[in-house]
Amino acid sequence: MECWGANDFGQLGNGTTSSSWKPVFVSGLTTATAVVAGSVHACALLSDSTVACWGANGGGQLGNAGNGTVPLTKSTTPVPVTGLGGVTALAAGFAHTCALQTGGTVVCWGDNSTGELGNGTTSSTTTANKPGLVTGLTGALAIAAGGTTIDSGGPTNAFHTCALRSDGTVVCWGDNSKGQLGNGTTASSTTPVAVTGLTGVTAIAAGATHSCALLAGGDVACWGDNVAGDLGNGGTAQAQTPVAVSGLHGATAITAGLYHTCASLSDGTAVCWGANPAGQLGDGGYTESATPVEVAGIAGVTSIAAGSNHTCAVLSSGVTECWGDNRSGEIANGTLTPVGVTGLAGGTAITTGAGHTCALLSSGLVECWGVATGFGSPGGGATSHFFNPVPVSGLTGATAITAGDFHTCALISDGTVECVGEDGAGELGNGTGVSVLTTAQAVVGLEGARSIAAGSDHTCAALSNGTVVCWGEGGFGQLGNGSTANSSTPVAASGVTEATAVAAGGQHTCALISNGTVACWGDNTFNELGDGTTTSSPTSVVVSGVVGATAISAGGAEELGGHTCALLAGGTIVCWGRNNSGELGNGSTTASPVPVAVTGLTGATAISAGSGRSCAILAGGAVACWGGGALGDGSTASSTVPVMVRGIHDAVAIAAGSDWSCAVLSGGDATCWGANADGELANGATTPVVVLGL
Repeated sequence: MECWGANDFGQLGNGTTSSSWKPVFVSGLTTATAVVAGSVHACALLSDSTVACWGANGGGQLGNAGNGTVPLTKSTTPVPVTGLGGVTALAAGFAHTCALQTGGTVVCWGDNSTGELGNGTTSSTTTANKPGLVTGLTGALAIAAGGTTIDSGGPTNAFHTCALRSDGTVVCWGDNSKGQLGNGTTASSTTPVAVTGLTGVTAIAAGATHSCALLAGGDVACWGDNVAGDLGNGGTAQAQTPVAVSGLHGATAITAGLYHTCASLSDGTAVCWGANPAGQLGDGGYTESATPVEVAGIAGVTSIAAGSNHTCAVLSSGVTECWGDNRSGEIANGTLTPVGVTGLAGGTAITTGAGHTCALLSSGLVECWGVATGFGSPGGGATSHFFNPVPVSGLTGATAITAGDFHTCALISDGTVECVGEDGAGELGNGTGVSVLTTAQAVVGLEGARSIAAGSDHTCAALSNGTVVCWGEGGFGQLGNGSTANSSTPVAASGVTEATAVAAGGQHTCALISNGTVACWGDNTFNELGDGTTTSSPTSVVVSGVVGATAISAGGAEELGGHTCALLAGGTIVCWGRNNSGELGNGSTTASPVPVAVTGLTGATAISAGSGRSCAILAGGAVACWGGGALGDGSTASSTVPVMVRGIHDAVAIAAGSDWSCAVLSGGDATCWGANADGELANGATTPVVVLGL
């Protein structure tokens, strides 16, 4: 058995808490016959009819504390559910689990705050969190569990469970604040109640606060919450009893996510309806739909399953395809080698932030994708993502771009600078103190800029007169003006003259001087200033031994420190600073307070330093990277020396991110590789993509 995606609570079951954007084996599980996934836990039915679970256990949803002596702590590997046998099917809700047993009874365990265990109480089955019988339920053929704790404007906790009975009727229990029990009321129930008027049911599904049933003739009926068109009946009004899904016939299976529902059809296609902020409907867009829409480009569907905001289907060919949210690698669409950025053309430069990527187009426009706050997209927020490029509002005439953690700036053809995104430390330079700008605004009083660079929360520009100005966070002296205060407008870096370019890392800044030397200032905890010390400086210091530099780049996350690299006139590269992942490229993982040569690298024409990694374009357009894993060579391994990125032979621009990288190619297309947790690769997550390695 294999799992992929987020793994904060060990829900991938591979003995770690590291997320994975490709399938990984669940440790020690060799006899599984079925699997279900809750919010942050999963359970498997084994061939001997017992059950094992793994992941979060805050509500006792793993069911492994039968004698009351085992702490309710997470498990990163499968643990047996206490005293459970004779199981034929499973269902997992947000923080509870249920099992159908031989004979048609159902047992549940875990959270019971709204009666979702069906035992007549709102307390856990026992203080030991072991399976307990659902009161009065017999003749069950199938079960489904739903729930959420993030229903904005609704209940803090909303959990419910449903069972299909042998006579074709359905009963449900638990929370009913949205009518998801289907009995004509909004009163919750701690024991099963019959869904009104529903007969001839062959399958059931439970979402966050809605439920659905597949009927014998292939029609589908749903009930409960409908704010995003969850019920598929063409409206958004809540329904406390079942309503028919509009125009849907010939369905063979159904599945429900948080606020969306999907069905496979007898012709092998699939349809979805409901919420669509991450493209989970699979129709190529992000617009919610109150009636079914066809999943684009999919055929031969044999089974279908919906997660919170993504959906997957197994095809008759044995291939698995997924679409929708990919912030934690849920759609496992392969990021180890470069993939094309969907819908981008005419690119000339590229930059990466903490969770977003932006490209400069030949038209002077800028397009971005990933976490929306990084480029201020209207309606964007820390949980809003774009999986294909979108234009930055109000930005035209750009000639260069740079991205900080969650802000983006552009050098305009008239020598001014405009910025957009987060502004918590003044990094947008407009002096307003607005927390997030959704339309680009000019940096106050700045003109004559020739080069720009953004660190985590600060931004700098080299001016045509050879000076450098900076704005934003200054706590480590990264503004270079002798102070550690923040500034929401540009301040001059002390003592810097004849600068031709500027580079910014997490909390440090460097300037390329016209004579080929480099000066740096700011945080020096990890040797990122290159002056042979670890002493931070709010004013510039000379980097030791660098001569003949033609380009510089600095990287590093705010909390981890950074490193800096310089491209020299002969095509070699030197780097200094933090080296935990091998980002200096000198064959070691030892930090260096002075520049060291990147091993075996010659003929370089461009350099980009990210967080924990570095990349360079070589003569002819090939790309090499070193440092943290997923370097584009087809593996997840890190490397302390350069490795070649597969399949790139005509790169003209390069950007190394925190755990992904991108390049612009000579034809104006862009390609990216690495992690894709927030859509940084922009490779089409709104329509089905093949899960690699499965």
